[in-house]
Amino acid sequence: MAADPRPQRSRAVSLALAPGALTLVSGPAGSGKSLWAEHLAHGSNCLVVYLATGPELPDDHSWQRRLQRHRLRRPPGWLCREVGEHLATGLGRLHFGELALVDSLGTWVAALLEQEEADWQASCAQLQEAISTCPAPVLMVCEEVGWGVVPATAAGGRFRERLAALQQRLTARADAAWLVLQGRALDLLVHSLPVPETP
Repeated sequence: MAADPRPQRSRAVSLALAPGALTLVSGPAGSGKSLWAEHLAHGSNCLVVYLATGPELPDDHSWQRRLQRHRLRRPPGWLCREVGEHLATGLGRLHFGELALVDSLGTWVAALLEQEEADWQASCAQLQEAISTCPAPVLMVCEEVGWGVVPATAAGGRFRERLAALQQRLTARADAAWLVLQGRALDLLVHSLPVPETP
């Protein structure tokens, strides 16, 4: 009997675990990107420190249900720190043997959306420096916001542009990058080529 040619539904995937190593996991809403990031973190054998960048929003029932789903999925041994806009500081407080699971880059960008351009660029540089000098590997969830509904406002456009530009900067120095679609994870660095900056 011939072997089943279909790919296995689950397989072990290695994760870059050197200090300062960066793995990005991106995808549109509902794609399974957070689940994939948690899967990678679970297989790392590190102490996972979940760095939450989103707001609490106690009066937003939909947001609270989403937060609760994430909390219930986390193993009891994982640590959780609510860092909000202070992501760079949170990364600096990690230790060797830990793994930072950042969820997510988009909520961090949203928290700093009112910054003027010069201050925003300084915040991006600070974040990149914090990742590079982090004593632990960093696993970061990112939204592919261009595939979702973005309000047709100046703030919505600024959010989309800033997040997209920052994702490209981070991917250029990432050790691994995953795109998650329809519950399937694609290894971007293996199955893609970089877009040249000039034609």
